[in-house]
Amino acid sequence: MQLELLLVWMLNALALIAVANFVPGIHVEGFGAALIAAFFLGLVNTLIRPLLLLLTLPVTVITLGLFIFVINGLLFWTVGSVLRGFIVDSFCTAYWARCCTVSFPGRCLQQLPN
Repeated sequence: MQLELLLVWMLNALALIAVANFVPGIHVEGFGAALIAAFFLGLVNTLIRPLLLLLTLPVTVITLGLFIFVINGLLFWTVGSVLRGFIVDSFCTAYWARCCTVSFPGRCLQQLPN
């Protein structure tokens, strides 16, 4: 369990570095900054995202769930604006970067044997 959590953390950091190389407007100063950003993204997604999803439930229902993408982009942008070594230029950049990083660790873990 702990090894899998550590592996997901490392894969998220690698995904942030990969996205920084492909999406203009995302800047990561190094692997250490990527690890810190991955940690805080995981923390924000674990603690704050469920509360935001609950508070914006009527809007999410009206938009047939598409508002969740906006919440994901806002949280990514917020973490990028708080940390020093991880910079996100705009909300649009955060939206596309979050869409690129969301499935990377899960797909890598599917390739590993149980």
